[in-house]
Amino acid sequence: MTMQVELVSPERILFSGEADMVQARTIGGGDIAFLTGHTPFIGALAIDQVIIRLSDGSIETAAVHGGFVSVNDNRVKILSDLAELKDQIDAARARRAADAAATAVRVGEDAEAEAALARASARLKVLGETA
Repeated sequence: MTMQVELVSPERILFSGEADMVQARTIGGGDIAFLTGHTPFIGALAIDQVIIRLSDGSIETAAVHGGFVSVNDNRVKILSDLAELKDQIDAARARRAADAAATAVRVGEDAEAEAALARASARLKVLGETA
């Protein structure tokens, strides 16, 4: 049995399909995996990756920059103001952004620099790299 999964941003539906599992990181709750029959759940998403294991065994990954996840009746909805599927991420741009944000954090810039570093790190994580 599978679940219906949707990953949605304000601009478009990035992913819609059937999956066996969805893994995400929530704020204050850590990593969580959703399987068929999961109890209803609503949580705030951390800036990190979401992993969707599709019914055919393949994996879809996305960087989500906050948002919410809702699970009910074998439906998982991921709502994020900004989300990017792995194949949409520009690796060179993400590396440059991570370097610039890390420098800004080191010299003591504000929370925005830390948020930029978290976003760049999430993108690189989806690509299998580290910041």
